[in-house]
Amino acid sequence: QLQASGGGLVQAGGSLSLSCAASVSGFRIKEMGWYSQTPGKQREVVATMNEDGFTKYGDSVKGRFTISRDYSKNTVYLLMTLLEPEDTAVYYCNARSVRPGRSYEYNTWGQGTQVTVSS
Repeated sequence: QLQASGGGLVQAGGSLSLSCAASVSGFRIKEMGWYSQTPGKQREVVATMNEDGFTKYGDSVKGRFTISRDYSKNTVYLLMTLLEPEDTAVYYCNARSVRPGRSYEYNTWGQGTQVTVSS
């Protein structure tokens, strides 16, 4: 289960932070991240971080957004700076996890949180 928080309304050029806490007792989280979706479009990657700390960013957010994790709290954060109206979307937290010793991956989504950037 993923519990996301943050988001809201901000003016262009401003900043927002999102956080997402995972309740994953008995599972190993391989990767956590954030995806965005706008009406009529597919969900797309914003930023992800795997268990080794390797990060990936969507091209449109590189240099503006930063993903981080608190492994002790199973929480992932997304700091969004220099926000643009084009960043307006519903942002979804995601976690890929496995049971120890098993290969099957569980793909879990949190509830979406709206980010609106006004021009």
